[in-house]
Amino acid sequence: MPPAPRPLLAGLLAGVLLLPTFRPASVSAQVSTPAAPRTIAIDERLAAAAGLAVGDTVRLAATAGSPGDLVRIAAITRRGADPSEVARNEFKVRLHLDHLQSLTGSGDRVGRFAVRSRGAPSGDAAAPDRVAAAINQSAFGFRAYPASAVAVETSSTFRVVNRFHRAIGVITIVASAIFLLCITLLKVDERRRDVGALRLIGCARATVLRAIVLEATLVALIGSILGAALGWAASAIVNWYYQGVYQTPLRFTLVTPGIVGFAVALSLVLGVVSGILAGRRLVRTAPLELVGR
Repeated sequence: MPPAPRPLLAGLLAGVLLLPTFRPASVSAQVSTPAAPRTIAIDERLAAAAGLAVGDTVRLAATAGSPGDLVRIAAITRRGADPSEVARNEFKVRLHLDHLQSLTGSGDRVGRFAVRSRGAPSGDAAAPDRVAAAINQSAFGFRAYPASAVAVETSSTFRVVNRFHRAIGVITIVASAIFLLCITLLKVDERRRDVGALRLIGCARATVLRAIVLEATLVALIGSILGAALGWAASAIVNWYYQGVYQTPLRFTLVTPGIVGFAVALSLVLGVVSGILAGRRLVRTAPLELVGR
């Protein structure tokens, strides 16, 4: 027996997908076969929340309590990695275009649709702008936008967050540089007697300075590697948690080779600079004063 129909509100509609219509096989004219229910597609979040699967029969209605239409689930779609959809806690049901119009009583009306242009030269970034301008000049009552403009408009909040994070990053780098310099000065100052002994046995200032800078660089390199590993682990945990909360394949944090390379290079530069400043301060002191005489 087919599964019992389940009520489902059409208020969850958020898109249109043209799906194939399955027609029953032809039989003898004397046998009357009931029409097969229309097919729909639902997103995986709705399927998980309502316990639905492909082949289930549900009832789709424009308003709660109305009879609606008996439909069959033909596909379960996966949510795209769209930042603008993360904060929307809504489900999606996709229908045939004519079925959606009859169910909502909208007739030959549409809220928005996408047009894909073809034949533009490879790498011609201005082609979508020209197509949008030609469409806007053809008639009134609607407005065409290139896909890039729509993406910029819908991601304005994320651009603000990105600038905020960049400001936090700059402040963190400056503060960490000052902290690193202070730590290096303290650590080098603790080795005053060792440096004084090296100077007394004939080691040149340049040799002592190179040793201090090399040690600071090595410590900075090891620290940057450990920091990159810690950042990768933290990024994996954040993505795992929030992808489960929002049920989306969107990656909330990224650790790319460019970011790792920038972090390592910055760490090495700060290590070398702090080593030079701390070493120059120490080698300029008299050897007898360094050993406490």
